[in-house]
Amino acid sequence: MKIVDEITLISKGSFAQSATLQTTLAQIRDAIATISWPEGSDGFYINPQRKGNGVKPIKAACVTYLKDHGWKDEQRMRGQGVAGTGPLDALLETPEGNFALEWETGNISSSHRALNKMCLGVMNGELLAGVLVLPSNKLYPHLTDRVGNIRELMPYLPLWSSINIENGYIGLIVIEQDGEKDDAPLIPKGTDGRALL
Repeated sequence: MKIVDEITLISKGSFAQSATLQTTLAQIRDAIATISWPEGSDGFYINPQRKGNGVKPIKAACVTYLKDHGWKDEQRMRGQGVAGTGPLDALLETPEGNFALEWETGNISSSHRALNKMCLGVMNGELLAGVLVLPSNKLYPHLTDRVGNIRELMPYLPLWSSINIENGYIGLIVIEQDGEKDDAPLIPKGTDGRALL
């Protein structure tokens, strides 16, 4: 799988210049790059059937890789009492603070909630950084109907960019297939992502 864009919404303070930020972003990029489909292929090749492919197994493949590198999955922000925001897909504890990853598997409202959750965490000190991964305009039509995507989120990016914090990072990573193959099996609409690694 490939990354076609990285968008920085907030990058402030000492963490913006830190080696930890660069190392952690590199680890997320590596996790995305390892995702392949069909199993055993040299890249991520999707069956271009409209709305035909699942999303959760792709996220699961990324999270599996990150867990093998020290991340924890399904972690809640509890320290400052931000209730009702739901668990983070993955969390890495760094010497500077907690780094969160959210991978979009729901609709566009879910994308808003994921960014809001990470921004709240950075604002109240529970997180130092957060990244949301979501599909490109080219990948989106072949995934579960109405999954969150970069095109629909773009008009709201100035809102998150305007949040006032002194130290931290919030960004987006936009992903896309390496190619399309009509004979590729459809990605299951389930949760077993290990085969996608």
